[in-house]
Amino acid sequence: MKKTTGMDRATTRNWRAATQAVRGGTWRSEHGETSEALFLTSGYTYDNAQAVADRFAGEAEGMTYSRLQNPTVAMLEERIALLEGAEACRAQASGMAAMTAALLCQLSAGDHCVAARAAFGSCRWLVDHLLPRFGIETTVIDSADDAQWEAAIRPNTKVFFFETPANPTLDVVNLQHVCDVARAHNIITVVDNAFATSALQRPMDFGADVVAYSATKLMDGQGRVLAGAICGSEQWINEVLLPFQRNTGPNISPFNAWVVLKGLETLELRAMRQSQNAIGLGGFLEPRIDTAGGRMLHPGLASHPRHALAKAQMKATGPIFAFDVGTRERAFAILDALQLIDISNNIGDARSLMCHPASTTHAGMEPEDRAEMGVTEGLVRINVGLEDIDDLKEDLDQALKAAGI
Repeated sequence: MKKTTGMDRATTRNWRAATQAVRGGTWRSEHGETSEALFLTSGYTYDNAQAVADRFAGEAEGMTYSRLQNPTVAMLEERIALLEGAEACRAQASGMAAMTAALLCQLSAGDHCVAARAAFGSCRWLVDHLLPRFGIETTVIDSADDAQWEAAIRPNTKVFFFETPANPTLDVVNLQHVCDVARAHNIITVVDNAFATSALQRPMDFGADVVAYSATKLMDGQGRVLAGAICGSEQWINEVLLPFQRNTGPNISPFNAWVVLKGLETLELRAMRQSQNAIGLGGFLEPRIDTAGGRMLHPGLASHPRHALAKAQMKATGPIFAFDVGTRERAFAILDALQLIDISNNIGDARSLMCHPASTTHAGMEPEDRAEMGVTEGLVRINVGLEDIDDLKEDLDQALKAAGI
């Protein structure tokens, strides 16, 4: 197989993002197909015994087993790395496979990890339960207080782990500050960038070492497959992550990789339009929520405490925001009255979706832990899709009225 138009990686890295999203990493077989080929194979054959020995020894190029390499998966990895501005990428079976691998590949018993308290429920489970089971110490901080990052450092601190904007409270982390603190103390930063993707925010531009994704979200963008990805330097990917991945196997299937490749072609178009819709819908809802004594959590609106920071480090603020209506009863009443918007716990979809995080994405957490991170009983999270903004406004208008707001 050869790369599209015969260009090498040095050339494709000079392409602009829109071109990379459509053509980056594309290989072509002797058939000259225009769309990326789907290679559904677990293994590979070899011309002779020495050829396979050379491949396994790393002395010859070529595939050995689809837990390590697959042409379709390799195309996805190269394209994500190009868009991220990373030297290398390894695709994963899901977003949580990516988060788990990004942490466990580099942390051992006796190490210490500092994590942001505002995070997806399963990410907090990793920090609160899984890592401590293996003798890894953890400290959870308020990521919006810049001073807390340095204050939490211990002699054995190895990793800073956080997402920005955070799920579902939309906390925004000061990427430049946190990455600078980490570099000064030889600490690796692991950033969950799923709410933004490289279309809206590139953490490595601010000094992040590792960027991890649930590619299930905006990268696929149409609610079809599970996928994840981890980006970093070529040395870190090959020497730190790859031994863990090779021997534990959290690999993406070729079919899922192919679907995400198709999603990447329209990622920026969708992310920008959905961000625009989210600003319009958030501005429409905010006066109603405020009048009802609620609270809007939207980094794209001036009311957000880190609105200026979000605007400075993001190209757009994304399709997701949340608002608090005070009680679970009110939140459920809004959800039950929806006619257009679907009740679903997914995000990044081209369809508008809403959920109640306290009873879904964060239901496995203790009530006091949810309260600490701001996941209240009245909090509702919305993923704003590509529908006509006026239809979305009308649906939420009638749903709020049904809930007495």
